[in-house]
Amino acid sequence: MNRTEILAKAMTLTIGDRNEQNGDPKENHIRIAKIWSVILGIEVEPYQVALCMAGLKIARLAYNEKILDSYIDGAAYLAIAGEIAEDAQ
Repeated sequence: MNRTEILAKAMTLTIGDRNEQNGDPKENHIRIAKIWSVILGIEVEPYQVALCMAGLKIARLAYNEKILDSYIDGAAYLAIAGEIAEDAQ
């Protein structure tokens, strides 16, 4: 799979299947940020949730660089982080 296909798959998932399963990504990351803020005792921003999730995918790739799903999901999480950060301005 080349980079165009990876990005296309990430886009398809975030506006298709996963959007239907989990709801709007921005709203989902807002909910997650509220929960993490309580658990951690610090304010967590929704874009930070997406960055942390991308970091999770990178950590998995450090163990096994052949997990294509982690590349796709990482690209999707970075796109979601960028969208949320842009909307916050």
